[in-house]
Amino acid sequence: MTRRTSLWPRLPLRPSQDDFHAAPDDLRDLPLGTVIRSREVRLGFLGLVPQGRLRATQLAFRSQDLDERAEVTVATVISTGAIEPGSAPRIIGYQCAIDAISDRCFPSYNLRLGAVVPGALPPLELLLINWLAEQGYVVVVTDHEGLTGVFGAPREPGYRVLDALRATLRHFDLSPRSSVGLVGYSGGGMATAWAAEMAPSHAPELNLVGAAMGSPVGDPGQAFVKLNSTLFAGLPALVVAGLTRVHVGLADLIDQHASVDGHRRLREVADQTTVGAVLRHHHDDFDDFLDVPLADMLAEQDVIDLFADLRMGRGAPTCPVLVVQSTHDQVIDVDDVDTLVENYVEAGGDVRYVRDRLSEHIGLMLTAMPYMAAWLGRCFDGAERTTGTGTVWSVSGSRNAVAGYAGMLGSVVRLGLGLAGLGRRAPVTDEVTAPTLRLVQAG
Repeated sequence: MTRRTSLWPRLPLRPSQDDFHAAPDDLRDLPLGTVIRSREVRLGFLGLVPQGRLRATQLAFRSQDLDERAEVTVATVISTGAIEPGSAPRIIGYQCAIDAISDRCFPSYNLRLGAVVPGALPPLELLLINWLAEQGYVVVVTDHEGLTGVFGAPREPGYRVLDALRATLRHFDLSPRSSVGLVGYSGGGMATAWAAEMAPSHAPELNLVGAAMGSPVGDPGQAFVKLNSTLFAGLPALVVAGLTRVHVGLADLIDQHASVDGHRRLREVADQTTVGAVLRHHHDDFDDFLDVPLADMLAEQDVIDLFADLRMGRGAPTCPVLVVQSTHDQVIDVDDVDTLVENYVEAGGDVRYVRDRLSEHIGLMLTAMPYMAAWLGRCFDGAERTTGTGTVWSVSGSRNAVAGYAGMLGSVVRLGLGLAGLGRRAPVTDEVTAPTLRLVQAG
């Protein structure tokens, strides 16, 4: 009797239920970036359309949380062709806007074929990831919120992204001088900023050539205050629900002062997607869920210290940085991003800051990506870049925009047809001028 094979793939396990994410007993003894296990996976656009031409390898590796405790993190390495050992491919760490705390929203899960997660953002970002891969980059997509799912936590997104890049170099036996760039938007821009800031101290051996961050959340505390009771009130609810998992002082205050409805609200967002949380909790006001005024809660020393810890810009990245921000952003206040850039410049950073007049938060992600990718490409080429601050009507008017939009449209078409990766067959590599050595185990 012939056994019938289903045409539909088995539903991937969620990270919290998948042994691939499990920690070995000797985790603390392993150097940062050590690969614990790996597997080949199939990608699917929106979980539905198989993308057989894209190669995807998932790496479970040793990293650490914000308190430097050992943990397992997972990254998905995507390319359009074989990654040759000993080569020096151009690598991009692409940070998705996870912007949720449910493991359904982690890219290691929802980029896979069979994982259908309406309302999660990373599946939509696959069109940008594929577009970069088709330009010849090896793209590393990290679960930068960790297995715990903490949206907005300081430092640890940077640790995870940098350790994912280390793990990629080791797993594929690549030249330690392989050029690495970083890019991300919104929540992904925040993770990119943390990675760029933490690189000099956490992973100085990486050959980081540039970091392009769109609308990075320069001051998450101020973003919380701005978004409370607005259309996007679900976002600060997600941040609070996530931070209570790692910040004892905040968790105690919530336990003490949140109403029954307040606790229910935080439990609800724990398994909601980004879009789901925004739709469900629009215009919610934290004052309605506390037994003390929100202003009194924000004046608590634990909250003041937490907000200060969340704020980026206490040190400048040593690689060149591009920041793109809408002046009319309805989610991230342009003044907070102005301050972040000023802090980088005052600390000696090499920064190009472009403010866009005609865009808003959501649209800028697509209109700015060709500009950001072209700037990052010049970093890989070692070409001269323009620094300083400028305000333009729209970055879509740049000379790279038309070609970029055409390429992105082609990426969408190929994803829809299951032909992602068709635009390029193999990663672009830089010439290795020195003998290839295995990366020194750092950390």
